[in-house]
Amino acid sequence: MKGTDHFKELIKNYLDNRAKEDELFRAKYETTTRTIDDVVNYIFHAVQQSGCCGFSDMEVFAMAVHAIDEPDLEIGKPMDCNVVVNHHIELTEEEKAEQRAIALKRYQEEEMRKLQQRNSRPKAAKPQSKPIQELSLFQGMEL
Repeated sequence: MKGTDHFKELIKNYLDNRAKEDELFRAKYETTTRTIDDVVNYIFHAVQQSGCCGFSDMEVFAMAVHAIDEPDLEIGKPMDCNVVVNHHIELTEEEKAEQRAIALKRYQEEEMRKLQQRNSRPKAAKPQSKPIQELSLFQGMEL
């Protein structure tokens, strides 16, 4: 979810900066009823419809501006998806500690699973030898 939150923040920052530099856009941006979630949802649908998996920053920003510029544009229903952002996301020390703990737990569980599998394998049974019955030439004879 961090990637998607970071994506929303990047889009919002771009739109805010664009509004500072472009008077025509600022007028629409300040009066729009669309939220950042609406804009991001529009981008999700546009990406899905394109069938492509990767876009440049400027292509994505253009979709965001288009969602603001066109008030009658169909946004689409909210989508449940995540975004992979090609920008570095800085984690807090708390988040880093949490991720380390999760990784350590996964490692321990994997090692435990390996041990359990190793111990649960049936050991090769040693062939049991039948007692050899010795035959005697004199068996059944009275002496």
